Amino acid sequence: MFTSTVGAPISARTPDQGAHAYSSIVVTPASPHIGAEVTGIDLTRELSPQQVAEVKDAFVRHQVLFFREQRISFEDHIRFASLFGTLGRHVGAQTISKPTDHPLVRRFHYDETSQRISGESWHSDQSCAPVPPLGSMLYNHIVPPDGGGDTMFASTYAAYDALSERMKAFLSGLTATHDGARVFGPGTPKASHPVIVHHPESGRRGIFVNADFTSHINELPRKEGDAVLDFLYRHIGRDEWSCRFRWRAHSIAFWDNRCAQHKALWDYWPNVRSGYRVQIEGTAPPLAG
Repeated sequence: MFTSTVGAPISARTPDQGAHAYSSIVVTPASPHIGAEVTGIDLTRELSPQQVAEVKDAFVRHQVLFFREQRISFEDHIRFASLFGTLGRHVGAQTISKPTDHPLVRRFHYDETSQRISGESWHSDQSCAPVPPLGSMLYNHIVPPDGGGDTMFASTYAAYDALSERMKAFLSGLTATHDGARVFGPGTPKASHPVIVHHPESGRRGIFVNADFTSHINELPRKEGDAVLDFLYRHIGRDEWSCRFRWRAHSIAFWDNRCAQHKALWDYWPNVRSGYRVQIEGTAPPLAG
């Protein structure tokens, strides 16, 4: 199990603190359970093999990585994200985000004319797909002048670990339906995934249901399943295993959809928050935990 010490750069901590030393980057945890800021790196340039290996390790360890002062182009964005897998396209035909002149980059722009924003409930991106995205990478170049527009992240590892052994046993083997029509409208995918999943790289277990896409637990009567899902949604979003990322201009958040959930806060209307997002495709359906 990975551990972290809040506020202490990983490269500065000793092995008996559960640290992992990095030689080409500095990684500072954002909270005890999820999130870390990466410094000592320039994403407008090609990374060295050592930097690539260390960023990949930090991504698996911390579930979401944050980068500051990165004035990246579409080409920089795509080059960096492509280190983690094949880039893909959004499954929803009707979304709040908009296409750009590059087919792999979507624009997420909100201002005084916006009626709503994307992702205001805890969710994992496009879990309705038969093979959900591995990760999402959002770059915001304009942020509200007085703060606001933060993104919350929650560790589904920590949420799972905090369950009682009886609840873990009860949830094991259950599956749930994830329906894209709940968010994106007709014509979007629907898929069933395990309620408890096993991360293919870290080996840790996490809870894989979310309020946006999950419609019901397949093996339970609807009322019983709804009660279980309601508990799990509230449990995943608890403060104890979440962190809050305060955006600054030219910041990046890169999250692992397999083990982290997030939600966007819309407390900045009528101010502007604007940026671009790319998506790294998954390679296999979620593994049962």
